[in-house]
Amino acid sequence: MSEVEGLLSKMAVSLSTEQGVAHYEMVLSDHRIDMNALVGNPITLTYHGEIHCHACGRLTKKSFSGGYCFPCSQKLAQCDLCIMRPETCHYAAGTCREPSWGEQFCMQDHIVYLANSSGIKVGITRINQIPTRWIDQGATQALPIFRVKSRYQSGLVEVAFKAHVSDRTDWRKMLKGDAESLNLQQVRDELMLQCNGEIMALQQRFGPGEITPLSDESIVDIRYPIDAYPAKIKSLNLDKTPEISGVLQGIKGQYLILDTGVINIRKFTGYQVKFGAA
Repeated sequence: MSEVEGLLSKMAVSLSTEQGVAHYEMVLSDHRIDMNALVGNPITLTYHGEIHCHACGRLTKKSFSGGYCFPCSQKLAQCDLCIMRPETCHYAAGTCREPSWGEQFCMQDHIVYLANSSGIKVGITRINQIPTRWIDQGATQALPIFRVKSRYQSGLVEVAFKAHVSDRTDWRKMLKGDAESLNLQQVRDELMLQCNGEIMALQQRFGPGEITPLSDESIVDIRYPIDAYPAKIKSLNLDKTPEISGVLQGIKGQYLILDTGVINIRKFTGYQVKFGAA
């Protein structure tokens, strides 16, 4: 294929409902490249030294909060701490950076889920981000366990569960192989018992229909386009190595697995990059 150049974004993902295989597209401005089709082939990423803010488009010497210039990282609600820790939501206090954005993004149904990536974890996501969120985390299994009416509520439920189970993915372990298959329904039931008091208190606080347990959901199994996992994890960085090349051995989470190392594409959102494949 010919070389393509543009501003890098996180890879677009989807899930084949028949085969359960994650599908990836590299996004460079308006260009989209089928990455699954390139597994087994040499590829090259070349960074030209320009970074553009994901929100306003201005040039910035450094990327903040996953792709933003410093001013945007300080004023946009999507860059606030409460996005990473939704239980700290301060909308009700009247101090949300962008109340209208918060109403659109946070005041909608969210799912609390269990996932198996580097082991069992609890997480949250907007309902329209399933299964994208699971693929972005490299989960091989996922199970929705609650449906709630706001991001704040999902954060409170997550806090109750993460007293007993992790809320983080060990990315190095995730990239070394598939996690051992787990009975997520059994794990869910055990956690429900352990967190029963906290969940009942939240349900009483917010009222009927606000925090709904999901007891009939099926486990979603996800496979990834991988020919070989790396024996040793070597992280590649466009800031340190402007040209990265190697044979694409697989894709998992937002990582490209090359025979020369692994690179987190999402980390370099807004970077001006040329992409080439043999």
